[in-house]
Amino acid sequence: MINTPQEQRILQSKLGRVRGLGSTREGVHHWWAQRMSAVALLPLALWFVFSVISLTGSDYASFTAWAGEFGNSVFLVLLVVTMFHHAQLGLQVVIEDYVHSEIWKVGLLLFVKYGSVVFGFSAIFAILKISIAG
Repeated sequence: MINTPQEQRILQSKLGRVRGLGSTREGVHHWWAQRMSAVALLPLALWFVFSVISLTGSDYASFTAWAGEFGNSVFLVLLVVTMFHHAQLGLQVVIEDYVHSEIWKVGLLLFVKYGSVVFGFSAIFAILKISIAG
């Protein structure tokens, strides 16, 4: 059922009226980013699984040689960035929906965001170190 403009204005918050946003336009970017990261993770995860299966029984030297190849290191970095971004988006939704204390909510959101950045950069650094040394 389509509401009249007056009914829509009543349903909007004061901040939403000032910004010109309705109740449904606020989370679209977050929803879209999570869906796009999930779509990007599908081929990257399949590539990673098949690559790991092909490396079964290999030693460390052959793994570093594999990771040192240009395409493999680029795909590994893309996998790490996409995976941590997707995980951060998903955890953000869970925290916003189920944590009701504002102090805990803000603290957990900061912890998740900065944690994903720190662990993501650590993983990228490890990939680059292996690919450059190998």
